[in-house]
Amino acid sequence: MLHVLLHMARNDRPMTSEQIAAMLGTNAAVVRRTMAGMRKAGYVQSEKGHHGGWRLACDLRRVTLLDIHHAVGGPRLFAIGADRDNPDCAVERVVNAALADALRQAEELLTRRLGAVTLADLAAEFDQLCSTHPAAAHAHSHA
Repeated sequence: MLHVLLHMARNDRPMTSEQIAAMLGTNAAVVRRTMAGMRKAGYVQSEKGHHGGWRLACDLRRVTLLDIHHAVGGPRLFAIGADRDNPDCAVERVVNAALADALRQAEELLTRRLGAVTLADLAAEFDQLCSTHPAAAHAHSHA
């Protein structure tokens, strides 16, 4: 979705679910479900009709990567961990505790980092890349 949002930021016209689906290699129904969470959070809006579609409805400086993760109903940040919560083996309990602590610390760090990067930061990096490598801008002109 970050890809889509950054394209929307550079596009004056709304983007249809079909256009977004083609960009992401998925189908329009998946796009509509995902965008519904983004709309509920106030990051996008939809317009009906012949020239309708999805457009940004937020200030890129106020939306972080963590906000987007929450808006799309992102799963846990890490999908690894102990297989069993209450193993009978003492060795497994010790290993599980060590892994749980490491994962908790890693998730805290990742959450802080995602919360510190805004969509405006990414847009600025994209603009900088395009100004120094013009071919990069053409590679992303499918929006």
